[in-house]
Amino acid sequence: MDKTDYDKLLENTRIQMRKGILEFAILLIIGKEKSYANDIIRKLQAADLTVVEGTIYPLLSRLKNSGLIDYFWEESKSGPPRKYYTLTKPGEKFLSGCDQQWSTLEAAIHSFK
Repeated sequence: MDKTDYDKLLENTRIQMRKGILEFAILLIIGKEKSYANDIIRKLQAADLTVVEGTIYPLLSRLKNSGLIDYFWEESKSGPPRKYYTLTKPGEKFLSGCDQQWSTLEAAIHSFK
């Protein structure tokens, strides 16, 4: 395997891992405080989980349709009203389950090192 093939394979693995945890990361952000989409994107980017609006909005819509999050509109001092997302009660329970699953997976991976 040459360096180009290795780099492509590693990048594909990185993308798949990131996709797998993106929903969990979004729920963690919303679970801490009400959040609007640009704030969520900024926090994900700060954690080196780069996303774009075209990725985040379908995820937020799916989470909303699943009953895990809800939203409300709030006036903004610096522009149009913002749509803030919050966890629902089922969302809180789901996030707790995700957190437990993450701990289990993390422990399993660390046991192989």
